Amino acid sequence: MSIVLSPLTPADAERCAELEEVLFPGDDPWTAQAFLSELAAPHNHYVAAREGDSLLGYAGIALLGSGSTAESEVHTIGVDPSAHRRGIGGALMNDLLAAADRHGGPVFLEVRTDNVPAIELYAREGFEVVGTRRKYYQPSGADAYTMRRPSRSEGESS
Repeated sequence: MSIVLSPLTPADAERCAELEEVLFPGDDPWTAQAFLSELAAPHNHYVAAREGDSLLGYAGIALLGSGSTAESEVHTIGVDPSAHRRGIGGALMNDLLAAADRHGGPVFLEVRTDNVPAIELYAREGFEVVGTRRKYYQPSGADAYTMRRPSRSEGESS
């Protein structure tokens, strides 16, 4: 079977919360209600990775501002550990970045400083570390890098 990307729906919230518990156990994983709130916000874009009836991954981005003040912020990306190393994270990220490129402006995200696979994925997509947020993730107290990908128009002019 192949992976298909489709919009994340309210019916997916419970499965996303289950994955959060597995993926982020020490860092206040999102609840189903948190996903429902995110899905209800009109400025957010959320996508699911499915194989048949199974939701294997999810990702979301906020599309903020407009015109010269446009920017986007990746809120979350997660892939079932049983499906790692299959390109699902990259496919989800590509979907988010396509939405960000249509919106315009730079893209920001935070990532644990010890999450090497995610940092490598983001670097391949043009993100650079622009700062560190000490004790960003709670309750673990883990640090986060703030990463930024220039807007496509910035990237083309440099």
